Amino acid sequence: MGLTFAVVAIVSGALIVGALIGVYGKLRARTEGFIVALAGGALLLSLVTELIEPTLEKSNMLTTVLGVATGAIIFTVIDYLIDEKWGSNGGAGLLAAVTTDGIPENLALGVALIGAGPKEVAALGASILLSNLPEAASGARSMRDEQGWSKVRVIGLWTATAAILSLAALAGYLLFANVNEHLLGFVRCVAAGAVVASLGTEVFPKAYKKDAHTVGIATALGVLLALILSEVGGG
Repeated sequence: MGLTFAVVAIVSGALIVGALIGVYGKLRARTEGFIVALAGGALLLSLVTELIEPTLEKSNMLTTVLGVATGAIIFTVIDYLIDEKWGSNGGAGLLAAVTTDGIPENLALGVALIGAGPKEVAALGASILLSNLPEAASGARSMRDEQGWSKVRVIGLWTATAAILSLAALAGYLLFANVNEHLLGFVRCVAAGAVVASLGTEVFPKAYKKDAHTVGIATALGVLLALILSEVGGG
């Protein structure tokens, strides 16, 4: 349990580090785009190897398909409501947008840790950590420059976001630790489907806008990185 807390804290803590970079430092747009695409590629493979394939092996195809489809639909509906109905202006809207992307990732991390150690989920954890850094850096910089927020307020918001996402990961771990394999597999696939949807609607388009020429290479490198980490971890 202690290792689970440590993994979650390190991964979510990357949001605070990224916010500090955004407020006090500078991350070039092309570098940000490259890292986002790298993380996206790594996440894509990690979701398959650490969430979807285990469900297929321990449960069945129907559970896997329904879970992934359900997750993608849920994310798409919520993302639409935030963008088109609720808006993304102001602190509440910005926090909602960030947590919409982050909660599925951290829920995925939490349920992936059930019955596995940090080594077995190294690829997924590293992918989420890698995606958190540029996301927080870009968001914090936007809040400071475009919203006119103070540095303390920006760091405070991202710290609160890190705490919320940590709770999502721990909730996923604690709530589903003792359920049967079919339900656990379904939850894993719901989380995976939501993250896949976020990659298609948020992550890869953002990376392309920042660094159109090398986003394909970065994505491929991310896939290779996840593959290597998965092999090292014994996945």
